[in-house]
Amino acid sequence: MRQLPGMRHALRYLPERVRRRAEAGTRRRSRTMAAAVAAVALALLAGGLWINADDAPKYRGGPVSIATGVPTGVYHRYGQLLAPRLRNNLQERVTVDATGGSVENLERVLDGRDTLGIATADSVANLAAEQRSGLRAVARLYDDYVQLVVRRNSPVQKLEDLRGLRVVIGPPGSGVELIARRILATVGMDPERDLAPVRAGIGDAAAQLRDGQVDAFFWSGGLPTGAVSELTSATEIRFVPLGDTAKRLREQFGQVYREAVIPADAYAGGREVPTVAVPNLLVTRADADTGLIRRVTGVVMGNREAIGSEVHAAQLVDPRTAVFTDPPLMLHEGARLWYRSAKP
Repeated sequence: MRQLPGMRHALRYLPERVRRRAEAGTRRRSRTMAAAVAAVALALLAGGLWINADDAPKYRGGPVSIATGVPTGVYHRYGQLLAPRLRNNLQERVTVDATGGSVENLERVLDGRDTLGIATADSVANLAAEQRSGLRAVARLYDDYVQLVVRRNSPVQKLEDLRGLRVVIGPPGSGVELIARRILATVGMDPERDLAPVRAGIGDAAAQLRDGQVDAFFWSGGLPTGAVSELTSATEIRFVPLGDTAKRLREQFGQVYREAVIPADAYAGGREVPTVAVPNLLVTRADADTGLIRRVTGVVMGNREAIGSEVHAAQLVDPRTAVFTDPPLMLHEGARLWYRSAKP
């Protein structure tokens, strides 16, 4: 923020009642005291800490619900940790709904069953323009990493090797299924035609691979995902490289995908594996209460370290990057107000 020359100029930016008191104080006090008042005002403004009560819409009240994902996934755990913090701030009932994942979450937010939902950016971009117009973003959270998991001794070395095998492609209504289908399409494969597809969540998928009921599973989630971590303690696994599909995904489906690497320390006994990442967004309806969403944004950002201590992926939530949600979604006005008030 640019420097404001002089106390008189600085006081113009304060709320009216505060400005009147400060001006009265300058008449009664010495020039030194007046300069101190101006210095404090400037510090508050420069630090983004001054929030004019007249600019802050009030939350009208009412219960809040969050659409998350499968019970063993990162979405659901994030929602479980966010909910009590929202409850304490709002003094309202906050519930967490387990779902199939991103696609279902967007449906639930659009039809009003849930106030908030977590969804991958590609799931949002895949909506019809009319549906997207009914949604807004609260924050960009963290990135999901696509994980194609096989047993360590599996003959599968590349996507094409999945042909004819039993492969979990995610539960119906999930972002996992969406991106699994798109990744397979980059090499001309269709799950119904070229695989023996299995639709299951991450908990069941990991158990089925462990027990030899499936040959591989797709998962898209934050790192590390608990169910995959637990699997490594019972079964030797590895990840099939997917990094070379990122460019083709961008060409065919848009810029929401990027090349990424699953780091060696993400899971026990791991090694670096190139893959594809896609951002997660916290979304709400376009007509959601502005005061509510402003407060939700503050809770999300104010608790990123506390939640990140239990959900590793959430350590990457940062107000400096959280605003980059468009494409595919504009920020909700309540979120925009919070980021503006907190801007350094």
